[in-house]
Amino acid sequence: MSSTPKTIQIFLPSGEPHGIRIAEITTRIVQVIEVPRSLLADFLAMEQSSQVGVYVLVGEDTGDDDRRVYVGQSGDLRARLAQHHQKKDFWQRALVLISRTNSLTQTHALFLEWHALQQLRQVGRFRDENGTSGSRPHTPAPLEADCMEIFETGSTLFSTLGFPLFDPLATAAEAENPAELFFCRSPGAGVDGRGLYTPEGFVVLAGSVGRLENVPSIQGTNDGRSDGGVRSRNHHLPARSSLPQPQQRSFSVVGAHCQWLAGMEEHPRAHPQPGEAGISALP
Repeated sequence: MSSTPKTIQIFLPSGEPHGIRIAEITTRIVQVIEVPRSLLADFLAMEQSSQVGVYVLVGEDTGDDDRRVYVGQSGDLRARLAQHHQKKDFWQRALVLISRTNSLTQTHALFLEWHALQQLRQVGRFRDENGTSGSRPHTPAPLEADCMEIFETGSTLFSTLGFPLFDPLATAAEAENPAELFFCRSPGAGVDGRGLYTPEGFVVLAGSVGRLENVPSIQGTNDGRSDGGVRSRNHHLPARSSLPQPQQRSFSVVGAHCQWLAGMEEHPRAHPQPGEAGISALP
């Protein structure tokens, strides 16, 4: 979305900051409603639940790269979300995108569902439970233009509520021209990690190579590693008070304590793809 100033309003229907939250950009018609699963019945009693809309079911934040989501759409959100409550166990929150003017059609919803799933997979922050993404739905050009504007607004509102589903881990400008790169290298172990700071925290860049096993001194820990080894999916350290420095991410790359050092790269290589971040396991 364009980086212009915006005024975003968040309404708390119950007055509780951890309850249902309704976010909107005050000059637009799109709303995103965050619904804790424990308060689903309250949302189903709201008039917004009878509209056409697009939704994302979000699983628990376990602190790793396996946070699961499910993207869907429905002409009757009330019935569809009630069905998911009965049949899907993984999710803890529903993010529901609707129109304040009740003007979304099934054509809008089908395209938005398809496009959201493509973007979600391209960014790679979350693991979707959708299976196949289906084919691109036929959408007249004027409606597609509307959908893209709705999606951009919705993406901003998702991020404002704390769910950056469609935001790259590093923007094109950050990836191509970082203010400062950090390096974590252990030639004897074949480790070569590169990372940078973003407004969210520290990101390990794609193309970094980590060791598969932990060193004996940290065996049994679970600090960002899975099954004793580095995962080949995207790997991102969110900004959080308990992990303020890139040193904590060294566990994921080296499998041991080490320092990330700032400085120029010794051997220039191609820049990472804009927005791409991750690490690869040694064979």
